[in-house]
Amino acid sequence: MALVLTEDQELLAKTALDFVRTHSPVSRVRALRDSQDPIGFSRELWKQMAELGWVGILIPEAYGGAGMGLADLIVVLEALGRHLAPEPFLSTVLLGGQLLTLAGTEAQKQAWLPGIVAGETILTVAYQEAHSRYNLQRVSTKAEPDGTSWRLSGEKIQVPDGQTADALIVSARTSGEPTDPTGLTLFLIPRDAPGLTITPQYRVDSRPVALVSLADVRVEPANVIGPVGEGLPLLSQVVDRATIGLCAEMLGGMSQIFDNTLAYLKTRQQFGVLIGTFQALKHRAARLFMEIELARSAVMAAARAADAGDPQWIALVSLAKARCSDAYILAANEGIQMHGGIGMTDEHDAGFYLKRARVAEMTFGDAAWHRERWARLHGY
Repeated sequence: MALVLTEDQELLAKTALDFVRTHSPVSRVRALRDSQDPIGFSRELWKQMAELGWVGILIPEAYGGAGMGLADLIVVLEALGRHLAPEPFLSTVLLGGQLLTLAGTEAQKQAWLPGIVAGETILTVAYQEAHSRYNLQRVSTKAEPDGTSWRLSGEKIQVPDGQTADALIVSARTSGEPTDPTGLTLFLIPRDAPGLTITPQYRVDSRPVALVSLADVRVEPANVIGPVGEGLPLLSQVVDRATIGLCAEMLGGMSQIFDNTLAYLKTRQQFGVLIGTFQALKHRAARLFMEIELARSAVMAAARAADAGDPQWIALVSLAKARCSDAYILAANEGIQMHGGIGMTDEHDAGFYLKRARVAEMTFGDAAWHRERWARLHGY
């Protein structure tokens, strides 16, 4: 497996980085936070990203997309991560869009995918519940038959971009107990459905999520995604693929805070000497460089394995997430410490990277959870 970018991917990476650097500096994230923007991103910028073809990279050409793979998308996500761009790739492209692409009916794909590709439709997935702790099959939300339809009742937490989504894909239990691996079904619910309540919230990194309550929400059979009672394998596959995308964003973030720190070490003087000449700081910077490069290799390996259908791709996802979680937090912590007192202030950007690192680590499973899964998959 060649862990290098192709010529086309290198061009895409450069284009993405130039665009994000120009249109989405970290100061934009600061402004969104300070204003507590209810959307949490720029619809205009999202539309521009769609026009560049980024939003449709994973969506088949039949629906307006490019029909490319994760190995192509991760170079864009890395560029977004470098400047903490909050546009809804995670919710709409990596979660909702992939679920419809993999298991939606032709009518569902025709109705939703072209709008996603055009940057006009926001779609998200509501699957987390209180006390679920990364366990996708721990679902208490009920879906009960009502004639030919279904009625859903329950509550979902930490729904990304739920406050702006045009529709939500909700996991609900159509049979079995709350922890059974079977009996889960996925339902597509428009945001204006009677009985659906969406309460906006904010994470520590200032990105909005939503608390979603369902009170006898009626769903027609045409809005069921995939086979009834067999939603867990599909949801698991999509979350693992989305984890690769999140890892690419984390890679961008850790690379940028490292670059910022390195630039500071080369310009900050202490007692008339550049602090970058201190041996202890050189060693710490060298360790950061190695950790980031190891994380890069892990992310690229996971993306290529997923695209190729390699039997080991799920284990490589856990390897990448564990590596990226540890490396991003290390890079952010070291960045703040090496910047000294100024790194502790809100006026400096370092804190934004630390907060994003903490949230990203806890999304789709933290480092400890993925190390345990990697070990289990290898028979330890």
